[in-house]
Amino acid sequence: MNTTYQVYILQSQSNSRYYCGYSGKLDQRLKSHNDPAYQLTRTTKVITGPWEIVWNSDFLSRVEAMKLEKKIKKRGIGRFLHELGSAESRRRRD
Repeated sequence: MNTTYQVYILQSQSNSRYYCGYSGKLDQRLKSHNDPAYQLTRTTKVITGPWEIVWNSDFLSRVEAMKLEKKIKKRGIGRFLHELGSAESRRRRD
């Protein structure tokens, strides 16, 4: 059975900050980010939640998911979402 991986962007509902990651089990990962007792999600413990998924994309390869995660973080999560929204708006107009 092939595992799919998701690159995801979360947004904190308390302060609107973003977090980007990838996972093979997105639902479980979101629960981990929102569980105060789970300590392996350091960034989402320092920045308070609750967290919700605002964007995600599926990949068949873990390597491809990691590449996109790195690209998003390098570009800036907010900038990535803004550019994605602009592209969606242009597509709807055409």
